[in-house]
Parts: sequence; structure tokens; C-alpha cells
Amino acid sequence: PKTPHDLTQHNCINQRMLSSGGLYIWDFERRGEKLNVRVDGSLIFNTLTPQIDAALAGLGLALVPTDEMGDHVEKGELICVLEDWLPKFAGYHLYYPSRRQPSPAFSLVVNALRYSAPGRRS
Repeated sequence: PKTPHDLTQHNCINQRMLSSGGLYIWDFERRGEKLNVRVDGSLIFNTLTPQIDAALAGLGLALVPTDEMGDHVEKGELICVLEDWLPKFAGYHLYYPSRRQPSPAFSLVVNALRYSAPGRRS
């Protein structure tokens, strides 16, 4: 594919959103232009791992976060298409109620996420 709209002519590996039950609409961005594309394909998964496995098996195109593809691209097992259309990942965000006292389990998770290995900034 040369543009995100070209994806409608390809077999794409979809992801079912657990919260809504609907299929994820692929989102793209280039030079401030945002674009959403509803793709079709023969495979639908709920999680990333089987999407990556299906892409590795040559069963279709998958929209997966770049950090999840890592070694597969470096080894030449997968290639990145539409790279100039991929939105920049702003990082993970954690939301929680501000008016309640956090549970001990939640506090442990927050403290673990704050931990920074030597040489890394938090």
C-alpha cells in the first residue's frame, strides 16, 4: 500500500476491542493530517501476539505498535509499510480516581512503574 486508503484492497488482520466488541479502526497521521481507515480481512484477534504471529505467517497486514515489532523488523522477517503515516506514540498513561484513597495493590503498581533502572530517566 502507498496510502492508508490502499489498505482496503489488502487482507488486513483486525483487532476486536474488548471494551466495545467492535473492530479497531486503524488511525494514521502525516504532517498534521489525521486519517482513520476501516479495514477488512479474514482474521480477527483480541490481542497483539496472535496478530504478530499471523503477520509473520504472511496471512495479512497488521497494525501493531512499533515497539512490539522490534526484532522481527531488524531480522527482516517483517517490513514496515506506510511508515510516514504512523502516528507518534505519546507513551502509556495511567488514569485513576483522584478523590479516593488508592488501594495498597494500586500503590504497589504505581511504585513499580516509577522505578527507574540505572541510566534511565523516569
